[in-house]
Amino acid sequence: MNIKLPEGMLKRLGELAAEEGVLLHVVGGYVRDVLLGRPTRDIDISVVGDGVAFARKVHEVFSSSKVVTFEKFGTARLMIDGTEIEFVGTRREEYHPDSRKPVVSVGTIEDDLRRRDFTVNAMAVSLMPDGFGQLIDPHDGMADLEKGLLRTPLEPAATFSDDPLRMMRAFRFAAQLEFTLAPDILAAVREMKERITIVSMERIRDEFLKTLACDRPSLGFAPMLENGLMEFIFPEFHTLAGVDQRSVEYPDGVRNFHHKDVFYHTLKVLDNLCGVSDNIWLRFSAILHDIAKPRTKDFVKGTGWTFHGHPEVGARMVKPIFRRMKLPLEPVPFVRKMVLLHLRPIALINEEVTDAAMRRLLFDAGEDLDELLKLCRSDITSKNPKLVKRYLRNYDNLVERLLEVEERDRLRNWQPPVDGETIMKVCGIKPGVAVGVLKTRIEDAVLDGIIPNDRDAALAYLEKIKDEVLSQPLRKKPRSRKSQLKSLPDTLKE
Repeated sequence: MNIKLPEGMLKRLGELAAEEGVLLHVVGGYVRDVLLGRPTRDIDISVVGDGVAFARKVHEVFSSSKVVTFEKFGTARLMIDGTEIEFVGTRREEYHPDSRKPVVSVGTIEDDLRRRDFTVNAMAVSLMPDGFGQLIDPHDGMADLEKGLLRTPLEPAATFSDDPLRMMRAFRFAAQLEFTLAPDILAAVREMKERITIVSMERIRDEFLKTLACDRPSLGFAPMLENGLMEFIFPEFHTLAGVDQRSVEYPDGVRNFHHKDVFYHTLKVLDNLCGVSDNIWLRFSAILHDIAKPRTKDFVKGTGWTFHGHPEVGARMVKPIFRRMKLPLEPVPFVRKMVLLHLRPIALINEEVTDAAMRRLLFDAGEDLDELLKLCRSDITSKNPKLVKRYLRNYDNLVERLLEVEERDRLRNWQPPVDGETIMKVCGIKPGVAVGVLKTRIEDAVLDGIIPNDRDAALAYLEKIKDEVLSQPLRKKPRSRKSQLKSLPDTLKE
């Protein structure tokens, strides 16, 4: 069977291989995606011969980017015309039970395909001039592509023993391609799940984020939990399973919005969010928005199960989770803010809510308001479509009111209309507690709608309150609202 490949560069590479006396095939995900008609950027090329030496020849002939080599594994990577190409010599790989690093030896193209993770990734297409486009498919990968089925070329236990990360990759591909996992794969994961602990956290993190980037991450995360793997990858996420949610009543009187189980509710929120945002850290916020519910769960007589304080406790959990998973720490403030504020818009749905409450939300959310609103809208889930429709309508009305207040009062990314220097000059005082008290009183007056958000009104208000404030004993500097938001309330227990 012949596969239609884009010619140009690939054909020139095949011609160069013939001149150098080596055999060349495109393999793996590139072949799979060409057959599925999916866009693909990176190309893996298998060289029956010395892959590193051939890559250096390609660099010389094609004037490519610098060659990055991994001599121990016989691989080399370079860029040609914006496309990343990895050359690998055909090889055999063997893993010992107590090691995550393979023992590598030279092999054939069949050996190379046999060691790959799934049959749909174990196909090759010749680039040689006398067989350009010819498909090599020893494990019936094409048939599995047509069935939408993920199988391993070898027994799943052997494939996963070689590299336990392949267990996570199975669930990632299930989500990414929306394929079904063969039953023997799931059985092997249940049997071998603890072996994922020998894999570095950096590799686990990268695979988790790739799953999170899928259109419907729940297709990977749900079976990851149900087959026992999530417990070893992300224990806090795992503990959401089986946690029942109480019947909730929102300000407009609607009850029972959430799915019963916090884990599956979280997946629903995540899938909803993925339909409107590619922001990977907003998606991570969706996973963490109810992460503290198991810790804060309490039974209140006459009410049922409650989760008082779970946004604040959950916000405290963000940084330790990022550190353990070796995620970058730069997104932590954003994710912590999303977790902390995720209930605030919901609480404002009642039509009687004042503009002052909306101003405080606008101020606290700041430049992240739009992302917060996407997360909160995605959090409206129920198995009753009529309730969801009604609640979404009320929520959209709330957003319209918020935007009206925002346009009128200009509070997003707001800076107080007078600063500390101005306060000291007007009041004739030196730096100290009184400056902070006066500044906070002015901020509160703007947010509560007592004065408009402009400098003249703020200065007039300062003249009005300064004698009262300065006549009182002041012992402690008040914390600004932004400071409180960053550090979270001190009264909360871990």
